Amino acid sequence: METPRFQLTHSDAVTWLRSLAAGSVDLVVTDPPYESLEKHRAIGTTTRLKHSKASSNDWFSIFPNDRFPELFAEVYRVLKKDTHFYLYCDPETMFVAKPMAEAAGFKFWKPIIWDKRNIGMGYHYRARYECILFFEKGKRKLNDLGVADILEAPRVTGGYPAEKPPKISETLITQSTLPGQLVIDPFMGSGSVGFAAINKGRNFMGNDLCKEAVDITRSRLLETHAEEVGRGDKPASNDKGAPQLGLTL
Repeated sequence: METPRFQLTHSDAVTWLRSLAAGSVDLVVTDPPYESLEKHRAIGTTTRLKHSKASSNDWFSIFPNDRFPELFAEVYRVLKKDTHFYLYCDPETMFVAKPMAEAAGFKFWKPIIWDKRNIGMGYHYRARYECILFFEKGKRKLNDLGVADILEAPRVTGGYPAEKPPKISETLITQSTLPGQLVIDPFMGSGSVGFAAINKGRNFMGNDLCKEAVDITRSRLLETHAEEVGRGDKPASNDKGAPQLGLTL
């Protein structure tokens, strides 16, 4: 198997997606900093803090719900035909995001449940789970039809704010891609999706508005001995908008 490769960018998510060629991506797995996170931080067991209680990192800038239509339009455009798109979100955001993604052209299959095994933020019935919305462009069969719609993994503690365990993304990636294909994450945070993709022999492109997130992800992926290509903070593209990765797209 060839050495997996990755490319990281520091940019607004939608701006970055617009720099990529249409039909050039095999899978999108992402976790936007959705609006309702502010509510969780304002009441119950958390407060509005400049820094995450779990780490020294600044809380990220919120991606407003009214930007979802342009985000989903670009995700749909960059995906190849017959591919999948997974969106991490809470139950409140699910009801906002689902119709907007469908309006962009996606077929919604179902919410996958990530069971965190212990309770976390909230006020009434504190949260133990998170949703992963499962969308499809065209028609693609999952690689293993025996996988359940409830995935279990402990929440990450002491890490980057809202960091996701790679184990969950590894399941999504192995279900919806083959080794050597390209996985992207426009809101990569500390790079858990990228780590999962590289670990499963996929190539990865990631982006984040936070420069610290890019630096953390770079260090994390280089430790896997993956090859970084096209290093730079600006989205790299050729005259046709195709990403300059040294990858076959």
